[in-house]
Amino acid sequence: MAQRLKSDWMLFSTIVAMVSFGIVMVYSASSVASVAPVASQLDTQINPSFHYAGHQIAWAVVSFAALMYFKRRDYRRLQTAGWAYGSLGVVLFLQILVFFLDSKTHRWFRFQGLGSLQPSEFGKPALIIFFAYFVKQDAINSRRTVAAAGLALAVLAATVGFGDLGTAIVLILPAAIVFYVAGLERKFVAAALVLGMLACVGFVASKPYRIARIIGFFDPEYKRIAYFDPEGKLKKYVSQSVTTRDPGYQVKQSKIAVGSGGVVGLGLMHGKQKILYLPEAHTDFIYAVVGEELGLFGCTALLIGFLVILWRGLELCWVSNDAFGRYLALGVTSSVVIQALINMSVVLGMGPTKGIPLPMISAGGSSLMSTMICLGMLLSVSEHSG
Repeated sequence: MAQRLKSDWMLFSTIVAMVSFGIVMVYSASSVASVAPVASQLDTQINPSFHYAGHQIAWAVVSFAALMYFKRRDYRRLQTAGWAYGSLGVVLFLQILVFFLDSKTHRWFRFQGLGSLQPSEFGKPALIIFFAYFVKQDAINSRRTVAAAGLALAVLAATVGFGDLGTAIVLILPAAIVFYVAGLERKFVAAALVLGMLACVGFVASKPYRIARIIGFFDPEYKRIAYFDPEGKLKKYVSQSVTTRDPGYQVKQSKIAVGSGGVVGLGLMHGKQKILYLPEAHTDFIYAVVGEELGLFGCTALLIGFLVILWRGLELCWVSNDAFGRYLALGVTSSVVIQALINMSVVLGMGPTKGIPLPMISAGGSSLMSTMICLGMLLSVSEHSG
């Protein structure tokens, strides 16, 4: 007789509720702004205000199927060299391919009439499986393990970092947490931190708009920088980017949106900042729309959803009876929660602007699919461990 699996209904219900809430907010945030640029490209019988929400629904259906696949699949079947190396190899291949095919941003595969695909997003579940496979071994501090893991992380972070530094950061931080909890020696941790910081500085310096965002957060008037760069060479270099005329514009508009929402908000669909004032209102800055339309209550409810994922994920990490499941749960949990906290901190003006979507809420099929695959593995740990 087949064993009856016990689902974590609290975690599962939270995921479904957040994805559904995300679709509603994508429609609210994009329904007005999408009309002008999209209407001329669509059939007149199609309501252009539903364009982005329709895409999000389609991706949600496919992503939910992926979640159910990994949820029902015993996570221990991922504990193979084929999954560890194969999934990472596919992502690396796609990253190299998109680097040449998308010569402008090095991020997207674009399909006429079908939207686009961002392969860097799938580096998250691939790296989580890869590192869980390695750190489950007793010899975590062996040169072979450290070299293999370091090489994989360095290559993937480098290919992602050239086009999408925000995703690279989201890839690296969960990996660091997993290795730290697994007992990686301090000398390896220190070496990784130094190399990571140097790489981050190099990636930031390679793009003027990235420098502009950092300066816009710490020293928007260039007063402190003037002491070290009296000739203004850095400011001249940064001005090469057309997006640096006001690098703090998005954050200013998002603060206005959140502040105007107050405690209860202006009401769903009644936000004003999304009407061509707040850029990327339906993607990276959708949390500001939540704050304006649903107020403190809406923002708190959304935060509680991520706290539930954090709670259930850490509990699974604690009670899982095998190392692979433990580190798989830790990797998924830290990846989703860290990305959410970074996005929220940017929207609230607590960190430099980065192109990082809010998991399950922001518009974006690749991000939603990647997140649902990760959460499907988390649910699998819940069902099959013990």
